[in-house]
Amino acid sequence: MPVDTVHMHAYQSEMASEFDLCLVLNAQMAARALTRLADRKFRRYGITAAQFSILTSLAEHPGRSVTQMASALAMDRSTLSRNLALLERNGLVTTMAAERGNGRVRALSEQGSQVVAEAIPQWRNQQSELRAALDDPEFPTVIAALRQLARL
Repeated sequence: MPVDTVHMHAYQSEMASEFDLCLVLNAQMAARALTRLADRKFRRYGITAAQFSILTSLAEHPGRSVTQMASALAMDRSTLSRNLALLERNGLVTTMAAERGNGRVRALSEQGSQVVAEAIPQWRNQQSELRAALDDPEFPTVIAALRQLARL
């Protein structure tokens, strides 16, 4: 039986369009693009976008355990631990004994606080650029939708 290439092509075109609208694919592509952009901007401070998030988390929420930080940042504990170790080797983070138990907590070093303070204006500028790049001016709606998806 001959293959109906005319209808097969139309079917494949429809599938490509359907898959092009995949939320997972588009979220991953957007996340990768944003991460690459932010990594380029933060390179001058010797950190990555992920490390900036870790440093600002330490600044905003001191005393959190690695588990608490990983949960708040939606990051694997192992990825967070590797980044914390690197940040500590680079002098941006310090480790202290926890107030209770035998755990450890991380804190920004003086140098880490300085890097965050220097990087925040760049981050704010980048946030403004990204907001302006969105076609829909309802930026709060975009953020609310992303947060809703992150809770799944």
